Amino acid sequence: MNLVGVPGIVTARHLTQTVDAVAEWQLPSGMVPWFPGGHADPWNHVEAAMALTLGGRHAEAERAFLWLVDLQRPDGAWHQYYLADRVEQDKLDANVCAYVATGVWHRWLCTRDRGFAETMWPVVEKAIDFVLDLQTPRGEILWARHADGTPWSFALLTGSSSMCHSLRCAIALAELLGHERPDWELSAARLTHVIRHVPDAFSPKHRWAMDWYYPVVTGVIVGDEGRQRLAERHDAFVMDACGVRCVSDRPWITVAETCEYAMANLAVGNDDMAAELFRWAQRYRTDDGRYWTGTVFPDENRFPMGERSTYTASAVVLAADALAGASPASALFTRHDEVLPALFEADADAEGAVTDRD
Repeated sequence: MNLVGVPGIVTARHLTQTVDAVAEWQLPSGMVPWFPGGHADPWNHVEAAMALTLGGRHAEAERAFLWLVDLQRPDGAWHQYYLADRVEQDKLDANVCAYVATGVWHRWLCTRDRGFAETMWPVVEKAIDFVLDLQTPRGEILWARHADGTPWSFALLTGSSSMCHSLRCAIALAELLGHERPDWELSAARLTHVIRHVPDAFSPKHRWAMDWYYPVVTGVIVGDEGRQRLAERHDAFVMDACGVRCVSDRPWITVAETCEYAMANLAVGNDDMAAELFRWAQRYRTDDGRYWTGTVFPDENRFPMGERSTYTASAVVLAADALAGASPASALFTRHDEVLPALFEADADAEGAVTDRD
């Protein structure tokens, strides 16, 4: 697979350099840390595996997935943070665990490697079942469990939106391999309903940009409603010519959130805005193809200090692919219905569900 540049913004050669930079920091175990000597979390590790796939670094991508296979707990979960030789943070974050389904489906779309899909199916199945054990009767999914199994008491909108997307990927994988999981479909339908209609189900995080755009980039809120959602808080989070703030009341922007917001705009047809956001992200590129994680304005100090992260580089590669429409997986975060099963919606009392298309 060859990377394709975004005309006038970034070249294929530059993107290849960025993927090579991610691969350079991968450990022999397959783990992709945020930076040398740093920790890895399974969510951003999967993001890196997707970038490696897009860059044609298939051996490295497969090693990344095998690292997850080797570390998966018997209950289907992974811990939140790992160092090279040990667990750093033992919490079991549901969204972190679910994201493996997105990575596996992305790799299937890119490679059509059925053997890989079959190998990863038991891993995905156990992970999704762990996640859905945290779903409440109303439909939201609690954030996490402590390592002793005790569930946390609240749900997060960003995480639940990402999990809804991962559930669709898991359902797609099940359908591909001939496994019927109607319980997953109903769980996704209930989760969709809560995200769309029950905002009080989630712990308030209105300062955080991801709570604003994640229901859109994950394909839960779409069309006119998605455009309206993005427009309502665009001015609060977007610093013109700089990028997207982490939180609405601080002048801190991150490249990853800028790229994710670019894909959210693509998802609702704001193509020019998406391209402009991605163009802004390139001001944070360094000569070796890496990107500063975050920047504070007006002084342009880097935060965390000196950090250039693999997950930031990976978000750039995924956004470039979405903008260019280059790979068979380029629609995964923008034209969801082209590569995922139809999204259903059902409230907690429903025995069945209806699709958006009914």
